[in-house]
Amino acid sequence: MTDWRDDLPTVRGKLLPNEPLGPYTWFRVGGAADALFIPADADDLQAFLKALDPAVPVAVLGVGSNVIVRDGGIEGVVVRLAGRPFAGITAEGDTITAGAGALDSMVAKASAKAGIGGLEFYAGIPGTIGGALTMNAGCYGSETKDILVSAWGLTRQGERVDYSLEDFGYSYRHTDAPADIIWIEATYRGVPAAPEAVSAKISEITSRREQTQPIREKTGGSTFKNPDGHSSWKLVDEAGWRGKLHAVTGGGAKFSELHSNFMINPGEATAADIESLGDTVRADVLAKTGIDLHWEIRRIGRPA
Repeated sequence: MTDWRDDLPTVRGKLLPNEPLGPYTWFRVGGAADALFIPADADDLQAFLKALDPAVPVAVLGVGSNVIVRDGGIEGVVVRLAGRPFAGITAEGDTITAGAGALDSMVAKASAKAGIGGLEFYAGIPGTIGGALTMNAGCYGSETKDILVSAWGLTRQGERVDYSLEDFGYSYRHTDAPADIIWIEATYRGVPAAPEAVSAKISEITSRREQTQPIREKTGGSTFKNPDGHSSWKLVDEAGWRGKLHAVTGGGAKFSELHSNFMINPGEATAADIESLGDTVRADVLAKTGIDLHWEIRRIGRPA
């Protein structure tokens, strides 16, 4: 039987079969991608998508800061937008244009250098612009929808699509845009501001994050969305899960002692450990409070 991986399109970037994905995620867990594609640029990606068998699934992985890749790996092709062609950042007037592979924190710093205020909160989000677009990322009272002007990307078929802010249909940590769009670039609008003032606000956000979040651990950012009128960390904490180790197949995972809405891999956790911890806590909180916590972290791929 012919394997689709034996007949992949020719590319200029890297195309790696059976590539382990754990090293590409913050949790450092997960199985392999059937194939990992790191395109040379947007044209390389577009040509690949157009030539790829339409039956082959395609998923996107940014810096892996807000995702659990399951232990059985990911079916089909995983696309990772890495390197300079996808991480460029330019400023003009009160607008910032950034590639989908650019780190949110670098976009915040670029806005400070350009004297553009309003994007400082991106310094507190441990991901890329592509991820920010797909989940209306935000923190400290601001969200992507507050500053986004437009973005463009490629469909699974390799066709370009252009979206205005209104097209996204943003709500809390959600967009109505099709999940299969691979975002390439976004444009934001801020407000004129003194670079020193913007930098000071970024420093404040960075310091606050370092003091309150386990950023030096193997973590995945906020685990659950905040329910209306409640804080997820408080619900997890009051249910008794702060620092409590939970294991099903590996060394176990736990919610951080520093911030109880952040799961961490303290050593040898598996993806099953981490996902099971989240689901177990959801069920416990629901039983104790009647409040249904919803995942903010994406869980993708096959179980072991």
